[in-house]
Amino acid sequence: MDWIWWVVAALVFFAIEMVSLDLIFIMIAIGSLAAALASALGAPVVVQALVGGLVALLLIFAVRPIALRHLHPAREIMTGAAALIGSTGLVLERIDSRDGRVRLAGEVWSARSFDPDRSFEPGDTVDVVRIEGATAVVNLSESK
Repeated sequence: MDWIWWVVAALVFFAIEMVSLDLIFIMIAIGSLAAALASALGAPVVVQALVGGLVALLLIFAVRPIALRHLHPAREIMTGAAALIGSTGLVLERIDSRDGRVRLAGEVWSARSFDPDRSFEPGDTVDVVRIEGATAVVNLSESK
């Protein structure tokens, strides 16, 4: 009848997992179910505990990391020119619909105005709307 205690323990661990959602207690609960199976097959209590503990540890170290990667995929990290989109820059040379210069992240970029009828003077603050090749397409900064 030891198997009943292992099933009760598994249910308690499942309930705790429902609150914590960190995939630790569900692994322990499955280990408890493995111990219950060992008990039902007539194994002594020490063997039941070893089976339950080993199954839980195996699941925690082998299955949990894989499950977490699937539950929480890595965010896409923007690098290079794509990382500049949305950033703020300082106009160095007059920017119009064709040409200009802006300082972005410590570098000088060629730039042109997003709005063809708009120009920006040195000292203005602009936001990068997009990057086209080596040219930043900019618009008046929203923080102004």
